[in-house]
Amino acid sequence: MTVSAKQTSGAASAAAPDTQVLDVSRLCVSVRAQGVLKPLVSDVSFQLRKGQTLALAGESGSGKSLTSLAIMGLLPPPAVQVTGGAIRLGDQDLTQINEATMRDIRGNRIAMIFQEPMTSLNPVLTIGTQLVEAIRAHDPVSRNEARSRALEALRAVRINQPEQRMMQYPHELSGGMRQRVMIAMALALEPEILIADEPTTALDVTVQREVLDLLRDLQAEHGTAILLITHDMGVVAEMADQVIVMKDGSVVEENDTKSLFAAPTHPYTQALLSAVPRMGDGVKPAKDAATDSVLRLDNLEVRFDIHGGLLGRVTHRVHAVEGVSLEINRGETFALVGESGCGKSTIARAIVGLAPYTGRIELKGQYLEGADAQERMSRCRNVQMVFQDPMAALDPRMRVGDLIAEPLVIHGIGTPAERATQIADLLHRVGLPAEAAQRYPHEFSGGQRQRICIARALSLKPDLIIADESVSALDVSVQAQVLDLLQSLKRELGIAYLFISHDMAVVENVADRVGVMYLGQIVEMGTGAQVFGNPQHPYTQRLIQAVPVPDPLHVRMSDVRLTGEVPSPVYPVGKSPRRVKLVNHGEGHLVSRSKPEVVE
Repeated sequence: MTVSAKQTSGAASAAAPDTQVLDVSRLCVSVRAQGVLKPLVSDVSFQLRKGQTLALAGESGSGKSLTSLAIMGLLPPPAVQVTGGAIRLGDQDLTQINEATMRDIRGNRIAMIFQEPMTSLNPVLTIGTQLVEAIRAHDPVSRNEARSRALEALRAVRINQPEQRMMQYPHELSGGMRQRVMIAMALALEPEILIADEPTTALDVTVQREVLDLLRDLQAEHGTAILLITHDMGVVAEMADQVIVMKDGSVVEENDTKSLFAAPTHPYTQALLSAVPRMGDGVKPAKDAATDSVLRLDNLEVRFDIHGGLLGRVTHRVHAVEGVSLEINRGETFALVGESGCGKSTIARAIVGLAPYTGRIELKGQYLEGADAQERMSRCRNVQMVFQDPMAALDPRMRVGDLIAEPLVIHGIGTPAERATQIADLLHRVGLPAEAAQRYPHEFSGGQRQRICIARALSLKPDLIIADESVSALDVSVQAQVLDLLQSLKRELGIAYLFISHDMAVVENVADRVGVMYLGQIVEMGTGAQVFGNPQHPYTQRLIQAVPVPDPLHVRMSDVRLTGEVPSPVYPVGKSPRRVKLVNHGEGHLVSRSKPEVVE
């Protein structure tokens, strides 16, 4: 399996041969509740052709993933089932065959890549074992032959040192490498159809670019038909030949990609496209610098020991954060951007006391170093966090009112009556009714749950909120609502934000100043207009170039690709990474000596 580098980019692959491989006709999927069937997907029809990429687009709950699970025969019976229509693969109707026949089709003729590879890979089996098992399940070859094919598949998806990766477990690989393993597993048997369900939503922008390039290259070589399921309209614009927009289980619009983006006809499609953050639209003019400092970091370093050998001595250290200095003022949004593992979240953990560090952390003029536990707790009241996954951040057994009141109870603030009044006020601030306090987290949508997390963060009246990938998992319209809420709270209350994200378009739309991190160090810092409008560091330039553009007619400025993994931050004891010069737009342009690996 050889993959040739494809030098073109932009929306759509070359025109596909007119060979139909899948025909979905008037598909209906229903759920049985209290003996009554309730439709979840209604009257969905489309055809998929060889070498074509068809995108199912829409927000969470629109029926995209249910449609794909119905095609794969993975709906959980008897609660959810196909109640109408047909799914034809060649001369077979997949809704009418038994499980044994369907099991042979899965992987062999139709393969699927899921959003989160860590939940799709078995954590107790090595990568090699899982690849070999998948191949032998569908093709009765020897173990040695299956291993050879597994190695070839890993090479095809550009994983370095495949022999070593075969012996590793999923947790030992980065998110991008795990997703490439899933693609290798899906394509090892050269299926006719590849269903990619949100394959890049959780990935960094450069890793996302690699995965999209890889899918295009493999499609060009093998003629694989791709059913792409996503709510990222930038990915749709770059990958799809044809687009189907779904809402509430039904198709509301269908067209070729260029026509749909140029002239969407349905109001929902128009709203979906207008909510997409776009690079270049959100650059903020520089404002007068505030002097009321909320947070100051001075030469912050975070390192984690790695023990090895028979005696368990410290042999290596992870240099997670190296010499980071920055300042955030009242009413300012400072964004940290960069790929996973660059140190963004580690900085946040150090600020709130969840990671050991050296250097200085100053909150509202007071250093955290040297303070006792009670004093640190009191000072850290000024800092609250909003995390990426609101469902994981909220206790499902507690009512919303109790969740919001919990910080007040811990710090002994107010009487029960006073707390009840404050909870109602906080819910009103984030756009939720007062009666929401009596409900549980699972009764709310993802965007509403994130609003609850913001209300809880506001309960202690903090001066700084750390938003760690707080909108990355949300649909674009819900994302826009949450971002508008954060901005309005900043104007109303003067809150400062440390906004951590890998979504460059979102950062450009919300940040006053930006710090770009690479291998634990800030390599470029300036206002949003300076960093996005005139990026100086090669790494910043590559990050911006990798952002999917929601325009099928967009042509990338460069064909240069980032390749391989970001270098490891692990160093032997006594050895430290080389410090890079910071490109600081506020203090003149300095030339950096650090460059990511690129190939022409």
